[in-house]
Amino acid sequence: MTKSHSILVFRICLAVLFTLLVTSLFRLQVVKGKTYQRIAESNFVRIRRVVATRGEIYDHKFCPIVSNVPSHNLYLTSGKIHNFPALARFLTRNFGISEADLHELVLKQRFKTYEEILLADNIPYETMLILSEQMNYYPELSFRIGSTRNYLYPNHYTGYVGRINENEYELYKKEDYSINSYIGKTGLERYYEVLLRGRDGREIVQVDAQGRSLDLLNESGNIMPLNGLSVVLTIDNDLQEFVSNAFPAGMRGAVVVTDIRTGGILAYVSKPDYDPNLFMQKISPETWENLNRKEKPMLDRVIHATYPPGSVFKPLTAGIGLDSGIVTPNTRLSSCIGGMKVGNRFFKCWHAGGHGITNVIEALKVSCDVYFYDLSLKLNLDKMRDYTRKSHLYGRTGIDLPNERTGFFPSTDWYRKTFGKNVGVIGHKVNLSIGQGEVLTTPIHMNAFYAAIANNGLWIQPHLLKQTVGRGKLTREQLIPLVKSRLPMSASSIKTVQEGLWAVVNAPGGTGANAKVSGGTVYGKTGSAENSMGRTTHAWFCGYLVTSKPEIAVTVFLENAGGGGSMAAPITARVFNYYIGNLDEIKKVAPIPPQFRGIEDAHSEPTDDGDDAASTPVIPEAQGQ
Repeated sequence: MTKSHSILVFRICLAVLFTLLVTSLFRLQVVKGKTYQRIAESNFVRIRRVVATRGEIYDHKFCPIVSNVPSHNLYLTSGKIHNFPALARFLTRNFGISEADLHELVLKQRFKTYEEILLADNIPYETMLILSEQMNYYPELSFRIGSTRNYLYPNHYTGYVGRINENEYELYKKEDYSINSYIGKTGLERYYEVLLRGRDGREIVQVDAQGRSLDLLNESGNIMPLNGLSVVLTIDNDLQEFVSNAFPAGMRGAVVVTDIRTGGILAYVSKPDYDPNLFMQKISPETWENLNRKEKPMLDRVIHATYPPGSVFKPLTAGIGLDSGIVTPNTRLSSCIGGMKVGNRFFKCWHAGGHGITNVIEALKVSCDVYFYDLSLKLNLDKMRDYTRKSHLYGRTGIDLPNERTGFFPSTDWYRKTFGKNVGVIGHKVNLSIGQGEVLTTPIHMNAFYAAIANNGLWIQPHLLKQTVGRGKLTREQLIPLVKSRLPMSASSIKTVQEGLWAVVNAPGGTGANAKVSGGTVYGKTGSAENSMGRTTHAWFCGYLVTSKPEIAVTVFLENAGGGGSMAAPITARVFNYYIGNLDEIKKVAPIPPQFRGIEDAHSEPTDDGDDAASTPVIPEAQGQ
């Protein structure tokens, strides 16, 4: 074959191939163009979010407090909607989602039409089965298995999670939250959100028009989710349950139990309480109204409510007097004749018959108001305030829960700004010395203070987190170092105060005899505080248990309940007996008087248990400090 002939054959073959290529392109782009366009548009590569499993919450014995359970959830893919009115009617009829709400959801998702929107969660299994039969008419809807939180008992400290709202999404979307994300709303769920949440993964899939995976891509580009850390608390579930059941039915208040040696909270009860599981589904108007009734079950009275401390504040006043050198353990002040006149006002003692002349230990034992009235006349108000601040009885303790209240103790400047520059503060100091007037604290403030007295002056920040478990173990100290400090009270003053607290419970005539237990020594202080919210005083008992060494500190607070010795001390004894293991002794503890059970606004005159005088802030004619 000649050279020219070979060139001719090559050109013919090239022409045939070119003709075939042109014909194929013409067929693909012109003859079958619309068909292949529809096929191409029906297949997309999508990145699907794989939600991380939220960490669970356990007590210190690894018993569950908050667990994850399966849930059935309904999702919408807005890009697949073909009959909006019919879809709206279906969702309104079965899930209470109005057409306006649906329209708003779709509008917000208009730039991500193939990203699923969570419409409803925690759907009952029976409901899902019934509605599944109708899903063929709504290809834009799909049921998927997820998880939800299960809170094992009513409480305030865990808080709860909920769907992220618009404001939260705008604030946290850069932290990889989606419009379907759950986020901690209150309590530990909010405080430790970063630990519990984990990190969502990603799955790259190619899907057809029905959203079904075509399994054409390998898994090398997928990102596995990083599940959240579970947290182990200092809480003891058994003690928590006992304390919750020991709280008088129908009353409002709080109980805190802490480990003196570590600051870890063993029991954390606020009453009335509520079930966090209510927030794991859509709240009905009736449920919401019940949660906001006048008893305020959602109010965490341990850290979110402030109260006048009454006589449980007296050990601090005693410490100021002792440390300033104004009094010694043996100094006797004015004789108590049932009260004391200051300026133009007679300030009553809780015991109308009077206590006579007392020293600081005796005054604590019988809770004599007059001793502390007299002592306050010799104290400087702003030094009292500074001493109170250094004792952590106002400001925040730093407990690992959000929105802790600070408490309050007034200064001279505050009085002048409030009542005028010529205000006299002597009468106010008289009230403040017995925990009345403008001073406000929370139960957690008082509990940490008494734990520090038991610890010979070492104040340890109260906390709930013990450690994390899961992909890594971190202790509370590694995450957030605990604050530890010394009370401003000297060692000798602390010893004197401890003697007074021992006498309150164990010496004849002590106001806290109802808190005494066998098998351990109880130190404590009773108190009842006048308040502007009811005719009956608030009841307090703050104390600690010593066996071979200090063990636990307990604070019991009851709103509008009456005397601390008769109302709060017996509850404290039950807690101490349970902790020691004196289960038979629990039944022998003096019971709550029947007339107070289930009564919220019972009125009673102060009994001989250390109640404070019905003193209200006054501005006497005498001025100065």
